[in-house]
Amino acid sequence: MSKTMTKYQLDHFKDKVNRQFEPMIRDQELLVKQFKTEATDKAVSKLSKKIGADTIINKFRAAEKMLEEARATALTFFNKKKPKDQDLNYSLRNNGGYGDKLSLSDCEEQLREWASELAEREIEKRPEGAKLRQLKELKQKALDVVMESGTPDSLAIALDHVSKKIGLTWNTDIQALPNFKQAS
Repeated sequence: MSKTMTKYQLDHFKDKVNRQFEPMIRDQELLVKQFKTEATDKAVSKLSKKIGADTIINKFRAAEKMLEEARATALTFFNKKKPKDQDLNYSLRNNGGYGDKLSLSDCEEQLREWASELAEREIEKRPEGAKLRQLKELKQKALDVVMESGTPDSLAIALDHVSKKIGLTWNTDIQALPNFKQAS
């Protein structure tokens, strides 16, 4: 008479089989991976030469090395050339630690920022720039008058005085509409 095993007993035997075989299987898989890695490395080299990819790979490697050198040179250059009282733009500051992400556009953007500041200083010397500066100063003066005024009447008079400097009047009179004769 054969006695059938319970589910618990079957699970116990499965677990025991796994406990005995798994450590040896893991060890053997690691050994196989090691041999597979070595064989793959050798095969890559042979295949690369066989199909002619080695020349392309070598050119690519040389280009990446040149790019890495150019990035390092660019970071050094912009750090040395930046004005003492200014920081580099965000891209150059952060790529100082991540030089492999620095791009040509980052360098061009930094140059554009510096050139813009130089152009702004040059424009201030022109009549248009001087007028803009004067308008900004008058606006600030008008805002100061608003904040420092004591009464609405004195504020209106003071703002009228400031507005006259730019050819405007603060209080403009509205002309009365002419009387229209009603059609009968």
